[in-house]
Amino acid sequence: MKKTYDATDRKEYLEGYAMGLNPFLSLKRKMSKAITAGFKSGRIDYEDRNGRISNGIPKRIVTEKILEDFLIAGMFGFDIDIEGYTTFQINTISKWYQSGTEKYDPKQYDNLSALLNRDEIVMSIE
Repeated sequence: MKKTYDATDRKEYLEGYAMGLNPFLSLKRKMSKAITAGFKSGRIDYEDRNGRISNGIPKRIVTEKILEDFLIAGMFGFDIDIEGYTTFQINTISKWYQSGTEKYDPKQYDNLSALLNRDEIVMSIE
């Protein structure tokens, strides 16, 4: 589908994209080109994070938000819990976490860490 700025096509594209991110949905009927293109894009993004659907749907789904949480955990030097994720997902998570640890500066977050400890705030990545 060529790029378009038509509001209707954009809405349909985003609808298709959301459908593609849901591993339990599939395109079974004839859809517009915008929905089909969005679905394919969403499915590619899903499979990049969670593995091919043909290999099974994992118990825990990795989303962009979860990856960002792991990146931040790496930046703060927090331990992470990867229980329940597949090997494919762990490889993806590891890249994001490692990217965060490369940006980690222990002195930069001393004040934040002290504040979190003082107020007994616990950060957990799930």
